[in-house]
Amino acid sequence: MTRRIVILANHRVQALDVTGPASVFAAATKALDDGASYNIEVVSPAGGLIGTISGVDLHSSSICQTSADKIDTLLVAGHDEIGTQALTTDSSTRDWFIRAASGARRWGSVCSGAFVIAAWELLSGRRATTHWSAIDQFRDQFETTEVDPDALYVIDDELWTSAGVTSGIDMALAMVEEDFGANISAMVAKQLVVYLRRPGHQSQFSHSLEMQCGAASPYGELINWVKANLAIELPVAKLAERVGQSSRTFQRKFAREIGSTPAAFVESLRLERAKILISSDVPLKTVAAEIGYPSPSQLSIVFQRRFGVSPSVWKRMHTEHGDPS
Repeated sequence: MTRRIVILANHRVQALDVTGPASVFAAATKALDDGASYNIEVVSPAGGLIGTISGVDLHSSSICQTSADKIDTLLVAGHDEIGTQALTTDSSTRDWFIRAASGARRWGSVCSGAFVIAAWELLSGRRATTHWSAIDQFRDQFETTEVDPDALYVIDDELWTSAGVTSGIDMALAMVEEDFGANISAMVAKQLVVYLRRPGHQSQFSHSLEMQCGAASPYGELINWVKANLAIELPVAKLAERVGQSSRTFQRKFAREIGSTPAAFVESLRLERAKILISSDVPLKTVAAEIGYPSPSQLSIVFQRRFGVSPSVWKRMHTEHGDPS
């Protein structure tokens, strides 16, 4: 059986958003020995060569010459702001995509492609993700979509969305695994020299690294103190008092300097620490106490909300797909 993979792109597309998933599906076809295969089609509004933001032109077929029926997997690639705007305002392409998505087994986006399908009103009431640098902008523009700021990719029934650039490869590998099993997916990852096939719940970037960037800020001493005192209650008033500011002034200045509210900052540090402890086989009750949650159940609720999986599922997935060392 041949599965049609259709990737929609236009001028000013991110080349790797197209070639990354395409390479995964092509390698999977070579790895399959039972007559199954993927057929990859790159389509665009007008067809022909499309210019990418990296300067490499890609060949495409026009949507008017591409059947919207019997598509297995339909994805829209990410573009820069100009390319995204051009695509979202193209009514013919929108109508074609909506028709194609209605019959596809899976559909979704890579990176900023989420802005396109959200503008086409396909993400209202759905869960999705996009590149970490555009999360706030996406939330402001599309308030009815639940955005996961941490996931490499998000699966919401038939809807698949991935974060920045190379995460499209992770999502495509997960699709191959869904279709043909973990062994084929692992063979493809090995063939592409993808050292670590990352699960979707894995963060796009480390909050610890993000917070280290803020360590040189006026709140650097406070950041180090918070890291060392995650087990105690850390209300905004206590943090503000420690730096000699009113709560209102502290919240405003901290958010401007660090890019996160104090409460979200503390939660992120706690959950980063939780992931380390959980993966080290520390009992959940001990983890909760060490990072300032009154019970394992409360930690589980916060963990599930942030990462989309429970601590036990995260641990199992981490063990299966994590760092082999």
